[in-house]
Amino acid sequence: MLTISHMDHRHSKWEDVPLETMSDVISRRVFTGEKAMVAQVFLSRDAVVPLHHHESEQITYILKGALKFELQGREVTVRAGEVLFIPSNVPHRAVALEDTLDLDVFSPVRTDWLTKDDGYLRRGERESAA
Repeated sequence: MLTISHMDHRHSKWEDVPLETMSDVISRRVFTGEKAMVAQVFLSRDAVVPLHHHESEQITYILKGALKFELQGREVTVRAGEVLFIPSNVPHRAVALEDTLDLDVFSPVRTDWLTKDDGYLRRGERESAA
């Protein structure tokens, strides 16, 4: 994770940002400023992001693959080249329909990610075949 203060700037290649292994099905790279953060999130097919919510607004941009989100009583499938906005404090869950790389932007910064208080992501849940 790279952190920026208001007095400096930083330039980096994504490959130089440390890869954090959350579980055997989810890993991420995080780059953060003071008020916003961006993360590359790598999800294996059938990986589950369990139901959760957070203060941060979230914009998810799928670079590769597809995620099926459950939010506000609906299912929304977001595929490569598509974006999804999730408002602050809206409970949501996601399942990777295939191996997926997404780019998540959060504002404000997800302090639970920075302090590693994000156990819901570290459980390594998988969607079981129906």
